[in-house]
Amino acid sequence: MQQNILELFAKRHSFYELNNNMPLSDEEIKHLIQKNLQLYPSPFNSQSTRIVLLLKDKHLKLWGIVLQKLSALTPENRISALSEKISKFSQAYGTILFYIDKNVVQSLQDRFPLYAENFSNWSYQASAILQFMIWTSLADNSIGANLQHYNPIIDNEVKVAFDVPDSWELVAQMPFGGISQTPLPHSFENIEQKLIIRD
Repeated sequence: MQQNILELFAKRHSFYELNNNMPLSDEEIKHLIQKNLQLYPSPFNSQSTRIVLLLKDKHLKLWGIVLQKLSALTPENRISALSEKISKFSQAYGTILFYIDKNVVQSLQDRFPLYAENFSNWSYQASAILQFMIWTSLADNSIGANLQHYNPIIDNEVKVAFDVPDSWELVAQMPFGGISQTPLPHSFENIEQKLIIRD
């Protein structure tokens, strides 16, 4: 399906009511992610972002880890609400884990000392761009998603559970799946207060 790029941006939402009914096959999801990984921009063409795609029982295992770790840190009277929230993520079809390879960042810092202090921040910016690209690509295929940040609380357990390299730093988790409920339209602040034009 082809749409105006701004229409695609508007179609992307934080969908929290997800299910495991997917319009794409696992192979098509894999291909979509691979194409985004090929196309996203990064400083000095560093390509420092890494992805772990979790499906089926691996997806469920992730959210089991999240619930276990957070439950140990949550007051008892909030456990029920926490469990309900995490359950919504586990009801999705899969989860995309976004990582940054710190070895790539360190290599650039060593090679270009003049910009050394910038490379870490630039790597997060590049990851954010890829997150948005994949999120929008999913929306273009009528797949809902949202973005979570339970790192660094879950980092060690997730690294062990899914055999993730030590140099990879977890930066975001994106559950995705079929859309059970469409959220209300976005609200917008006064654009004039956020845009300065000098001509």
